[in-house]
Amino acid sequence: MLKHMKSYAHLKPGQNGTKRLLAQYGKSLLCVRYRYDVIRGVRLKTVELVVEEKPGCPMFLFQDSDMVPVEVRFEETELREKLRRMRARWDSHQKLWMVPFGLVRGTELEARIPEEFINGSKNL
Repeated sequence: MLKHMKSYAHLKPGQNGTKRLLAQYGKSLLCVRYRYDVIRGVRLKTVELVVEEKPGCPMFLFQDSDMVPVEVRFEETELREKLRRMRARWDSHQKLWMVPFGLVRGTELEARIPEEFINGSKNL
């Protein structure tokens, strides 16, 4: 159905064409789209609403090919060897192992990614 529609306006709350909807939906309103259905010959007005909000972080902060840092203590020799077999690289400046995220996603190593890299306060 959507492939036959042409969107010709994407408006933010408060712009002309959204004021009545903003009064109706309040802060839940994210955007209003005006579309034209070529097949049926009708104009449609659609809204995007926030229906739930809860604390949390994004599910996937990294792509599988992204190199992510992993903390490993010096005395964890078996884990260091495992990382070498995974072709991880030691970063001597940051004192962290750099591993493709796809190899650590869903493993115990994912929990070893330093928090400052996850919340975005520190860049790789």
